[in-house]
Amino acid sequence: MTLKKKRRLYILLTAMLGLGGATALVLTAFQDNLVFFYSPSDLKERPTGGRTFRLGGMVEKGSVVRGQGTPVVRFSVTDFKNTQAVVYTGLLPDLFREGQGVVAEGKLRPDGLFEAREVLAKHDEKYMPPTVTDALKRASGSASEGEHAVTTLKRN
Repeated sequence: MTLKKKRRLYILLTAMLGLGGATALVLTAFQDNLVFFYSPSDLKERPTGGRTFRLGGMVEKGSVVRGQGTPVVRFSVTDFKNTQAVVYTGLLPDLFREGQGVVAEGKLRPDGLFEAREVLAKHDEKYMPPTVTDALKRASGSASEGEHAVTTLKRN
């Protein structure tokens, strides 16, 4: 092999190694920023592995408990099949209330309590995030039952 051919081979291998390393870094960064959506029923079926995810459903009526003199709020999120207890420290959105759709982002603690770092409430009575609507329909067993549950909640 001549000197020119060796040099070209080294340059090509170095470029391929650099491209492979850059691709690996991009994929790792993408994986770390990926946030999955779970309903309470999905959470019972699939482990989260200690990762951050979004929990969505309806705030269960009678479940909101506010801390005395602290910004800690406990409530339950339901999809009408399963329920997940949530704790959140901070100010809740103005539209947050029982019987309304909610999406909370956070992690599941070892004791089974979902610790939210962010809580999002729906913005009016006609809107519900599509992922929450789909999860409610799946959890209720049939599309017609899920649509009835969603329509009933929208009217309330």
